[in-house]
Amino acid sequence: MPRSMEPLAKKIFKGILVAELVGVFGAYFLFNKMNTSQDFRQTMSKKFPFILEVYYKSVEQAGIYGTREQDQEKWLDSKN
Repeated sequence: MPRSMEPLAKKIFKGILVAELVGVFGAYFLFNKMNTSQDFRQTMSKKFPFILEVYYKSVEQAGIYGTREQDQEKWLDSKN
């Protein structure tokens, strides 16, 4: 009986591995896009503010400060 489960277990493992890789590359793409585009961060602030908050905290954890303040300043100026 264990012999018949091996192909199923391999398929499940490969599926999980692919899902994790897609997640990692997706997170990298999203972070890179937010890191290079202030306009994209503004879009994220409207649609997914919790993701933008994670971005701000991660760059502050890395020692890069002022991104949040620069964004808020620009967005307030563009409203006026």
